[in-house]
Amino acid sequence: MVALARLAPDSSPEQSLRLAPHNLEAEQALLGAILVNNEAFDRVSDFLQPEHFYEKIHGAIFDVMGKLLKAGKVATPITIKTYLPDVDLGGITVAQYLGRLAAAATTISNAGEYGRTVHDLALRRTLITIGEDMAGRAYDAPVEDIPRQQIEEAERKLYALAESGRFEGGFQSFSSALTLAIQMASEAYKRDGGLSGTATGLSDLDQRMGGLQRSDLIILAGRPGMGKTSLATNIAYNIARAWRGERQPDGMLKTVSGGIVGFFSLEMSAEQLATRIIAEQSGVPSFKIRRGDVSSEEFGRLHQAVAEMQSIPLHIDQSGGISIAQLAARARRLKRQHGLDLLVVDYLQLLSGASKKGENRVQELTEITTGMKALAKELNVPIIALSQLSRQVESRDDKRPQLSDLRESGSIEQDADVVMFVYREEYYLNNREPKPGSEEHLKWQQEMERVHGKAEVIIGKQRHGPTGTVQLQFEANITKFSDLAKEDYLPERLE
Repeated sequence: MVALARLAPDSSPEQSLRLAPHNLEAEQALLGAILVNNEAFDRVSDFLQPEHFYEKIHGAIFDVMGKLLKAGKVATPITIKTYLPDVDLGGITVAQYLGRLAAAATTISNAGEYGRTVHDLALRRTLITIGEDMAGRAYDAPVEDIPRQQIEEAERKLYALAESGRFEGGFQSFSSALTLAIQMASEAYKRDGGLSGTATGLSDLDQRMGGLQRSDLIILAGRPGMGKTSLATNIAYNIARAWRGERQPDGMLKTVSGGIVGFFSLEMSAEQLATRIIAEQSGVPSFKIRRGDVSSEEFGRLHQAVAEMQSIPLHIDQSGGISIAQLAARARRLKRQHGLDLLVVDYLQLLSGASKKGENRVQELTEITTGMKALAKELNVPIIALSQLSRQVESRDDKRPQLSDLRESGSIEQDADVVMFVYREEYYLNNREPKPGSEEHLKWQQEMERVHGKAEVIIGKQRHGPTGTVQLQFEANITKFSDLAKEDYLPERLE
């Protein structure tokens, strides 16, 4: 290959003895292969950029070749030389250097491997730069630049670097897509309940949705008092409790059943959330737990529930007022350190975007929901994001929520794969109790008996399946949702 002293950086006593990782021969071999056969460019163009080359003239040559080929022209030493600066390359001109690259070129079969070598070395150089920046910033950080922000910024850069190092992507054959689809169906067939996604623990809901699908953004909305946080904690706990993993040959742990759950509780503290879950699982109302007003039998149930919950993979982040960027950084960290199969965010409107405060809230929420959907795809996990509903629900006779009731519904409805609403008629009826002893009160009591302990999950949008309503049982004193016993399944009544 062409050996030119000019291409190596000038050495001086002030320079470090260690040069940044690079391979000039691989760069030259790749450029030569493209010059000889322009089809070689297609093998590297989807991941290799001019800035990945260590030698600046090589990056400039690659850039010009790319522009010529995209314009439908050919890239040869003759067509390229007019677009490059006339610099001295160790005693030879640019035109002579291009001719030598083409003359010494090998076949294009190794072009992809040369490109990956150049790319990998560029990643290593960037990694060194990030490390040096981290050290310099830590040494000279101003007072307002707190360490937590520095850590999050470093994590963002490292994760972005890791993502840029991927070579997969682009078009795939239809046969490979068919193979993946059959594999998913096979796994669903083998899995308990025959679900393609992660089971929520609520069989009627799972039947309607096929479980929670990876990379889906699922919006769970409702008015205050409907129980959307309770439903989210029920699902999160059910999935974490059912988790089972298998060690793979490469040492990685693969989730076989259930999942590892991350729960962003932006409104409630971790203790409040834990108390709710303990109440749900033990059957002891949370207000009795907080007051310590429990019997010895109830305390035994509490102790047993807590013992069972100790080992479940449910991770809670109770930080309030975080941005979508901070949430994404923490979710990536959780997946890297412990694994992640489901992310829950309670709730959407408590997040902030990158926009300055006081600017258009609709634009900010659009940024948040778009970022949430992108994060679901990036981490390849379902994300359940809770959302508030506008007050216009209260002005209707039928208070069942609709898609138009979502606050700033444009972005939420557009970005979501699934939109579900929680509705409890009992809540509204309970607030409209007529005067006791009146005929209206008797009718009210009959209506209350009909809807007591019942809740509806209304699926208003679902990309992968039908919409409709799922009936659930709701125990208000312990805020627990469960499958509703159907009339057909109940034992015969004795008259």
